[in-house]
Amino acid sequence: MTKKQISKIIIFILMVMWLIPHITYCIRTPSDAKNRFAGFYAEKRNTIDAVVIGSSPVPYCIATPRIYGDMGITMYPLSTNMQRPVAAKYLVEETLKTQDPDLFIFEMRMWKAEEKGLIDNDLNEKHMAHTREVTDNMKYSLNRIRTINAMVKPENAEYDEDGNMVADYKPINFYFDIFKYHSNWKTLIMWSQLRTFFYTYPDELKGFTPSDGVGPTEKENFHSVTDVEKMPAEQEEYLADLISCLQKHNKDALFIITPFSVESEYDQGKINYIRDYVTERGYKFLDMNQHLGEMGFDEATDYKDGGTHTNIVGADKVTVWFEDYLSENYVKTGKLGKHDRRHGLKYNSWKKSYDLWMEELSRGEDKIRERIANEDFWKPEGNDDAEE
Repeated sequence: MTKKQISKIIIFILMVMWLIPHITYCIRTPSDAKNRFAGFYAEKRNTIDAVVIGSSPVPYCIATPRIYGDMGITMYPLSTNMQRPVAAKYLVEETLKTQDPDLFIFEMRMWKAEEKGLIDNDLNEKHMAHTREVTDNMKYSLNRIRTINAMVKPENAEYDEDGNMVADYKPINFYFDIFKYHSNWKTLIMWSQLRTFFYTYPDELKGFTPSDGVGPTEKENFHSVTDVEKMPAEQEEYLADLISCLQKHNKDALFIITPFSVESEYDQGKINYIRDYVTERGYKFLDMNQHLGEMGFDEATDYKDGGTHTNIVGADKVTVWFEDYLSENYVKTGKLGKHDRRHGLKYNSWKKSYDLWMEELSRGEDKIRERIANEDFWKPEGNDDAEE
């Protein structure tokens, strides 16, 4: 074999190695999370003031375009459905590759849950879809490999009758998720997929997800409980690891609970434990359930699904109140918002995002009023007697 032939083979192999991740980006299944992460990677270097890490309540609750329009602060969520706490540290590391935020904000609802409960479904079957929402929305990198190693372990896998690990759960299928999504190749004709070739495509609403659903729930008083219940041991270990990571990078953090219907005194007790844990280590903790009255939040109209996620009207109330909190505790002290990002061409996409947010809010308010008038309410899955 000649040197020229060897060179061609090497060039071919390098081209294939370069193409694999980019083709994978394109055929990953479309989702809000995919748009959110690709949108984050599309943001210009060192232009994000704060990053919010957590599970699905985050993009429904915190209207990041409004915060920009009202305060000149750029805030972006790196959230996924049922995000396992173990991922938080790695998402901090992922953020710091391209951004240098003044503040990390962590939504702590999932930190109350046992790790097993976040992996097993109601039928005691293993499922890794929520894990994949993190790992399969990250760009290929060493940090992604570390994230997979932390989240994908043998005890989390499903095995066949012969004791062999089912293919979907093998780490190799996470490292190279093209194996998972290869059947999506037909979606390559879609611009919405092709545009993610470099996994950098702007998210119009900067990670926010609007909803005009209405799912009433009754007021509860569990959030007034003062007792303390220990959080799951494995989550406490992850929290200690996360705090060590923040200290290593000299980063400030705010730990929050977004509005939701607390199920029991025991549930609130674990929130109280997390509060004590982080405040004893010098960080602020904000349980928004303690301030619903100040927000003007209405459990009968401001949730989209019975007390788990807010609709766009609820998000607006939460965000306006949260702006005041940020101003008092971070902006006035010089910890956040050192530059008003509303000036300069670099932030034109944020200006457009704010305008789009205002349009979505107006449309959402009208639709929500209509739903309330018609009693067109969210229906719990499997409950045929619930109001529609």
